[in-house]
Amino acid sequence: MSQDQITAKKDYTPQIIIIGLLFFIFGFVTWLNSTLIPYLQIACELETSEAVLVTFAFYISYAVMAFPASWVLKKTGYKKGMMLGLIVMAAGALLFVPAANARDYSMFLTGLFVIGTGLALLQTASNPYITILGPLESAAKRISVMGICNKLAGVLAPAIMGAFLLKDSEALISRINSMDAVQKAAELDALASRVIVPYIIITLVLLGLSVFVYYSNLPEVKAEGEEDAGEHHVKDGKTIFSFPYLWLGFIALFLYVGVEVMAGDIIQIYGKSIGISLDIAKHFTSYTMAGMLAGYLVGIVAIPKYISQTTALKWSAILGVIFTVLAIFTEGYTSIFFIALLGLANALVWPAIWPLAIHGLGRFTKTGSALLIIGIGGGAILPKLWATLGEKIGFQEAFWIMVPCYLFILYFAAYGHKVGVKKENVQ
Repeated sequence: MSQDQITAKKDYTPQIIIIGLLFFIFGFVTWLNSTLIPYLQIACELETSEAVLVTFAFYISYAVMAFPASWVLKKTGYKKGMMLGLIVMAAGALLFVPAANARDYSMFLTGLFVIGTGLALLQTASNPYITILGPLESAAKRISVMGICNKLAGVLAPAIMGAFLLKDSEALISRINSMDAVQKAAELDALASRVIVPYIIITLVLLGLSVFVYYSNLPEVKAEGEEDAGEHHVKDGKTIFSFPYLWLGFIALFLYVGVEVMAGDIIQIYGKSIGISLDIAKHFTSYTMAGMLAGYLVGIVAIPKYISQTTALKWSAILGVIFTVLAIFTEGYTSIFFIALLGLANALVWPAIWPLAIHGLGRFTKTGSALLIIGIGGGAILPKLWATLGEKIGFQEAFWIMVPCYLFILYFAAYGHKVGVKKENVQ
């Protein structure tokens, strides 16, 4: 009996709820970046290209730490790996306290890198875990449930933290511009201190959740064909390079995370750049997350009953191209509306790419998962490229870099996920 047949007969609802809670927590921490970018731009007096280093420091940690995270998981297993990831995240959140006291941007970036390191470990464990925890053909559906947990946090995080960190931001900017150097420094120090209490709370929540995971009933699961390292391994000559569809999936995921971060984290900066008050723009990320929530609901209802995950991926890429072009050729709030609609287009991309890319990896599942987690580094590179281009050619025109990203995702959906797959029926 195959792993899919076995897992299909089991009820993993309690475990799915626990993993869903983890997705909510790291969704909340991740989508705080959209508020931190304009907040730190004011508090630390940054240019736009400097402020988007928030996303660079956060997401580049995935690229740096994913393979070490895979090595850790081979030693600890999924459950202990998740617990360790939460502890590392708590350490990074705690660094925000001295960073705020010193109003030191480099220390803020260090804290974000450490948080991202913990998330790399957590995501390297939780994404394959939820994929394996049931039959492959419904993996996108389960990941969509996780996505709802993640993006619900994405709706709440900017709203909650924006109320703390960006309260009366336009009036604050006006006051700062009229102050002398001493008054200005004092005002900016007060602004920086706003982050201390929220991040202390986040630290305590992450530590508490790590204890909860340790004592939870999460079972260790393995992908079909996955074995522990040892002399009993079959020497079949295969390596991680024997799966070209995995590497194409890595590229697709790299490009996807880049456009997702632009639609979610950059939308506030973009709104401000076209003359919309930051007091209004601070809510835009929540609109993008609401679009993603709607997309995840479609995935839960439709996959695999009405459409396959490959079909969902194709339409997601097509909508991504359409909404991007419309955002470029419209103005004001209409342009913002189409950037927010990218949330709808993006929702099912991650849930569909992940199972298509790691299916059939067997004992390479953890390593393949680590490779895909490195793809999250796209969230570091593409927004920085957007900001650099935007300062030269205009921030709206810089969104053209998203179009080839969606076209490659369309290629992966139509053909790329089949490259190197033998005698498999991946839907």
